[in-house]
Amino acid sequence: MSDKERMETLRRLIRRYDYSYYVQGVSEVSDFEYDNLMKELETLEKRHPEWPVPPDSPTQRVSGEPTKNFPTVRHRFPMLSLANTYNENEFRDFDRRVREGLPPNAVVEYVAELKIDGLAISLLYTDGLFTRGATRGDGTQGDDITPNLRTIRAIPLRVQSEKAPHEMEVRGEVYLPRAAFDRINREREAAGEDMYMNPRNVAAGTLKMQDPREVAKRGLSMFCYGLYGDASFLAETHNENLKKMEALGFPVNPHYKLCPDIQTVVEYVAEWEAKRATLDYDIDGVVVKVNRLDQQEMLGATAKSPRWAIAYKFQAMQAETTINAITWQVGRTGIVTPVAELEPVWLAGTRVSRATLHNMDEIRRKDIRVRDTVLIEKGGDIIPKVVQVLTEKRPEGSQPVRAPEHCPSCGTTLIQPEGEAALRCPNYNCREQVIRRIEHFVDRKAMDMAGFGLALVEALVDAGKINDVADIYNLQAEDISGLERMGEKSAANVIQGIEESKKRPLFRLIFALGIPYVGITAARMLAEHFPDLEALSHADEETLTALEGIGAKMAASIIAFFADDHNRNMIQRLKAAGVDPKAEPSAPKGGVLNGKTFVLTGTLPTYTRSQAQKLIEEQGGKVSGSVSSKTDYLLAGDKAGSKLAKAQALGVTVIDEATFQSMLGLG
Repeated sequence: MSDKERMETLRRLIRRYDYSYYVQGVSEVSDFEYDNLMKELETLEKRHPEWPVPPDSPTQRVSGEPTKNFPTVRHRFPMLSLANTYNENEFRDFDRRVREGLPPNAVVEYVAELKIDGLAISLLYTDGLFTRGATRGDGTQGDDITPNLRTIRAIPLRVQSEKAPHEMEVRGEVYLPRAAFDRINREREAAGEDMYMNPRNVAAGTLKMQDPREVAKRGLSMFCYGLYGDASFLAETHNENLKKMEALGFPVNPHYKLCPDIQTVVEYVAEWEAKRATLDYDIDGVVVKVNRLDQQEMLGATAKSPRWAIAYKFQAMQAETTINAITWQVGRTGIVTPVAELEPVWLAGTRVSRATLHNMDEIRRKDIRVRDTVLIEKGGDIIPKVVQVLTEKRPEGSQPVRAPEHCPSCGTTLIQPEGEAALRCPNYNCREQVIRRIEHFVDRKAMDMAGFGLALVEALVDAGKINDVADIYNLQAEDISGLERMGEKSAANVIQGIEESKKRPLFRLIFALGIPYVGITAARMLAEHFPDLEALSHADEETLTALEGIGAKMAASIIAFFADDHNRNMIQRLKAAGVDPKAEPSAPKGGVLNGKTFVLTGTLPTYTRSQAQKLIEEQGGKVSGSVSSKTDYLLAGDKAGSKLAKAQALGVTVIDEATFQSMLGLG
């Protein structure tokens, strides 16, 4: 056999072994044998530079050079998000809407698929060859991360068919298997590094790494769920297209099911909600799609999601663990919060070792004690909290928790303002408060200073270089470059980020100051009514409470903030450093919601709150954080809280997402 023939044989063998192992989960050869075949192929390709190495050769998965940036590319078809539901009634409402949108007596089948907790990715193939891979981004355009996706061995570099169309797009979810996640954390623990919290975050960070060689070490994988291309190539149903992808060599999750009715789907959801812990990857729900493509086309889509698909999100998971200790954290406003230090437990795809206890009132109400066995829950699979103490398992001799008398950071005697449940440290120069105030100021949502993370904030505070946010603007490169893990280039980037922050709009500075109760929405509102910080600092309660969304409590907080000598001095030094943005004159807004004030509450089926707010503002409306007589509409989703009751009491019009979309002409 000639060297050329041997190379082709090796490529075929390695591709087959890759497909067997990474797609079908079957290992045909040992790691030793596989590595020897790969080394032999690499040697032959280097020995014969006169023969160009094909781009789909197994040796070409990992490129040798880091990528400095990821160019933005436009998707051939929009990558829409899915409407979500958390309960069976809404699920059946989806089935009703589907049937109402189709001809009478239409036969409707559904395909149910596990909802992989990963990152949505688009793969483009030209003449059967993988040519581009991109993130979802904003749904219209995403980042081109082709070099990183080539390292994922579950993704074929060439499809297993000569009948592939000229252009074809495959979509799926990139994820990190739990086994790989555990391996990475063991390696980090052995190296004395912090362990990662959950596989999804690791997968997201890995896809944005600049060096594909590092990406290849992580062990990412992928499941494909969507096939796009010329109609003559596609099958008539989604179920058949999943089978077609499997035949082409793509990894398709094996647990999808064709369901003749919604009841079968409901049973499928219940089955996998109970079995999800048995998988080696995280799932956070089930995706349900109308099976026939012509019916999908009839049903169409809203601006954000298809009407023929929905995601059923699993309920919060609970786990039993023990409280090893209760520690106390100091926030930027001086509030001292108790935190349960837990025996680490795996919960909803995340390694949980801490949970907030809120305040002493909460501890007393639930009678939480050190060494207690407790049930913890992640509401919406996001935030861990203690939901129940299993008192029958409480060890003898346990004692109620006593509130600390002194700040755990600076030792100052704590106070408890009248009418508040929280303990506070009154020392403005408390180290933890200083760090948290500066961390908040430089955050991406505030002054957005590139390269200015928590570790750098702590290092600069401990070195005596900064003690409040105004000190940031006096920093020199040499103040930073001498710190651990910081060189001249990193220091220059931080200084550039500091200079760039002087251009931020007024609302970002108001938010960055960390005035208690003033979130980003209230900061925008204030920036629309006051030309600069100076004017805001002289506003009285009557002026402030006249603004939609600014109540008496927030107004009092704003007045107290600007009356404080420390804050006044800091603001003057910010102004001297060139941080004194002026409100931008707002052009008269048109749009169908012009002049209307909305309040958002609950979980919307399709939009996040920020997406709904953006749509409202684009059409001339305003979003407030609280319901009042000045509110025009309450946009209410699932699990609407006290705002709904208040709106009903005040006679405010309550609308759901469907009505909201109709108002925008999107329904």
